[in-house]
Amino acid sequence: MNAENDGLQADTPTQHDQHGRWPQATTVEDFRRNLATVHERIAAACRRAGRDPAGVRLLPVSKTVDEARIRLAHEAGCRFLGENKLQEAARKWEAMSDLGDLKWSIIGHLQTNKAKLVARFAAEFQALDSLRVAEALDRRLQAEGRALDVFVQVNTSDEASKYGLHPDDVRDFLRQMPAFSALRVRGLMTLALFSAEAERVRQCFVLLRTLRGRLRQDAPAGIGLDELSMGMSGDYEIAIEEGATVVRVGQAIFGARSTPDAYYWPTADSEPAS
Repeated sequence: MNAENDGLQADTPTQHDQHGRWPQATTVEDFRRNLATVHERIAAACRRAGRDPAGVRLLPVSKTVDEARIRLAHEAGCRFLGENKLQEAARKWEAMSDLGDLKWSIIGHLQTNKAKLVARFAAEFQALDSLRVAEALDRRLQAEGRALDVFVQVNTSDEASKYGLHPDDVRDFLRQMPAFSALRVRGLMTLALFSAEAERVRQCFVLLRTLRGRLRQDAPAGIGLDELSMGMSGDYEIAIEEGATVVRVGQAIFGARSTPDAYYWPTADSEPAS
């Protein structure tokens, strides 16, 4: 459990058995029902952890979802959406520019040559794990005259297939962030193991929370570590029990995807889905 509940035994299961089986949301009513169900589960996880549900932000992940269904989700109340593929996100941003209150979070790996696109439209970037990307983003953002909220991605599962900094490297990385004035570091992000063994999944979240606690002791001025983005459709309840402030949920809201996960997490043989 989280730091306030050390010693309590948790038996919250993963929902990974639903992977690829979530029913498609095709109407506004479907989206409202799915969103209500996810919010209810968020609230229940918060009660178990002694937390206020207001401290958890739900980030619906709309990768592979077409414009028509995103518009239905918007009508159902979605105002901030996460996307893995930058070019896919940019196409959707342009196509739905009439929805002035719709914001986009880039949650997938970024190549430096695409930093300009992120700087143009993204409201948030959750996968910062290299100084080269930080420098490229900062330079492009300065040219655009804007700043960007970012999360530092940490590899807590120790899987070579995953992006993210090694936990031991995060402190030095954060010490260099003040040089990039257009990047507003808000916290840390991770992808847990894709496993039906809930305790193994939980340990990835425990590691990130514990790391954040250590890093707070000597984080540079202006570096925010309030946020922990962790947990997806199959494990967001466990993540909340361990302190997540942002959960990235796709299939439980939009329905199962036909596109293989490896397309959206390109270095992995079989990455988890949001």
